[in-house]
Amino acid sequence: MERLDAFDRDILDIIQRNCQLTAETIAEKVGLSTSAVQRRLKRLREDGIIKAEVAVVDRKATGTPMVFIAGLEIERDNYDALAKFRLWVEKQDHIQQVYYVTGAVDLIAIVTARDVEHYDDIAALIMKENPQIRRMHTNVVLRDVKLGLLVPLSGCDDPSR
Repeated sequence: MERLDAFDRDILDIIQRNCQLTAETIAEKVGLSTSAVQRRLKRLREDGIIKAEVAVVDRKATGTPMVFIAGLEIERDNYDALAKFRLWVEKQDHIQQVYYVTGAVDLIAIVTARDVEHYDDIAALIMKENPQIRRMHTNVVLRDVKLGLLVPLSGCDDPSR
């Protein structure tokens, strides 16, 4: 993978904030030609640096307003557990993110649901389909304070940015 230069970083910063901007608009902002921006975007996609370009949908408008943060404990003597769970969870749209973490739990899952009963059904499915999961600890999100997946690229040396 090629190292990112300042132009790549600027382009990535711009499209993370709005991936619908045209190459022409991006080119004006970063000081490159439109064709140079197009080539860079193509390379960034091919190299897997740009993983996806998606629409961020308002959960409340779709009838799936609730978010739950579930801590999952895996059986310690089951070394295949993480791999099995990883394959299974890829097919579960209500489980938006999963992180393998240190601390009191092994995995943290971000789960969306219509309501508490729906989450209870999802939790039961997680436990049924993944017997290697010993226990779940759930937190209910009361209010979104900040949502995002933006990777900071400009001002990396300044934590206030």
